[in-house]
Amino acid sequence: MKVTQAYRYALDPAPGQVAALASHCGAARFAFNWGLGLVKAALSQREAEKSYGVPDELLTEVPWSLYGLRRAWNAAKGQAAPWWADNSKEAYNTGLDGLARALKNWSASRAGTRKGPKIAFPRFKSKHRAALSCRFTTGTIRVEADRRHVTLPRLGTVRTHESTRKLARHLERGTGRIMSAIIRYEGGRWFVAFTCEINRTERAPARPGAVVGADLGVKELAVLSTGEVIANPKHHRSALKRLRRLNKQLARRVGPRTPDGGRRQASARWAKTKAALGRAHARVANQRREGIHKLTSRLAATYGTVVVEDLNVSGMLANRRLARAVADVGMAEVRRQLTYKTTWNSGRLVVADRWFPSSKTCSGCGAVKAKLALSERAYTCIECGLVLDRDRNAALNLAALAADVAQSCGETRNARGGAVRPGTRAGRAPAKREPRKRGTLRRKPEAA
Repeated sequence: MKVTQAYRYALDPAPGQVAALASHCGAARFAFNWGLGLVKAALSQREAEKSYGVPDELLTEVPWSLYGLRRAWNAAKGQAAPWWADNSKEAYNTGLDGLARALKNWSASRAGTRKGPKIAFPRFKSKHRAALSCRFTTGTIRVEADRRHVTLPRLGTVRTHESTRKLARHLERGTGRIMSAIIRYEGGRWFVAFTCEINRTERAPARPGAVVGADLGVKELAVLSTGEVIANPKHHRSALKRLRRLNKQLARRVGPRTPDGGRRQASARWAKTKAALGRAHARVANQRREGIHKLTSRLAATYGTVVVEDLNVSGMLANRRLARAVADVGMAEVRRQLTYKTTWNSGRLVVADRWFPSSKTCSGCGAVKAKLALSERAYTCIECGLVLDRDRNAALNLAALAADVAQSCGETRNARGGAVRPGTRAGRAPAKREPRKRGTLRRKPEAA
């Protein structure tokens, strides 16, 4: 099975290499800003020419695609950036490629062919706020035989903090091929991520016929239909005291902005506190990522079918009372990892429809409650008298959904991880409930 997989390693560069890494990322940002300025100038020129009555075929051409931007850059780089030879050509290509993608997304969003929220027109990248990143697709990109060094174009051989044996074994056996490498600065450290084409061996879950439903939540990270409860470590909540202290300390330092919005030279203590705050946030993110990886890997390697819900995470984040707790869980990341890990382990992922009433449905008789307050942590069925934990009841309903889906639309569709709508079966009739449109009156139930 050929898959596209990334291997990420922390780097341990020498002081001279740190300056080279930062120079490449700065060159990518410079190329992005230069191309954006060129596009804006061309658009303004076209508007002026249209006001003069110039025909459309004679209007100034706007370099919109990556090919057009690269051609314009190669013609002007001698004057725009006399120092361009100090960095790899891939650094400038990274910035121009990012600009081309941003322009394409803006055009598609404006035309209505792109899903999701509206995309604004690209803006210039700031030196103080833009992420430091650069992508290499050509040149010398390899993992050294000692498994403690990597070689990148123009940067040379850089030492890594950890062993690269997992990727090196694939390269030595011929089951892996490096397609690109991305360097990035996060949390006070430099990282390199190799995008590789890996030929993975076929695997099978430990229990291919077993089905497990996972109900994600805030109080507990997940409650499984087997009765297992995975506690929510709440890493951000544990680090909140330190984060608040660092934020207050940062506010007292002399930063790059004056109270009236002007620019000034930031103090060394501000930079030191800013770095400490970045490391604290990176630590929380790494702890959360590690816990989610362990959970999803175990579920995909143990059960043949995993059932989760299509949660409206963005809608839950809009609730100011729940936003911090929901963000600390990483619900969307759990589903993303299960999507590819179940495929790697020859399993399948079933995603319940967003309006499937998993919490309101009785797992015993199938009766559906009209309302169920969030404060009710125990589900009590008025039809059969079942009393069960709310999350455990939802997990059991999700596990029961896998049988309905297998009968209605087959396993091929479910293995893709798309949201499915359950059908009606005897004794259980979960209904799809659409949200009430804004501005419409709620209809009162008629008397029988």
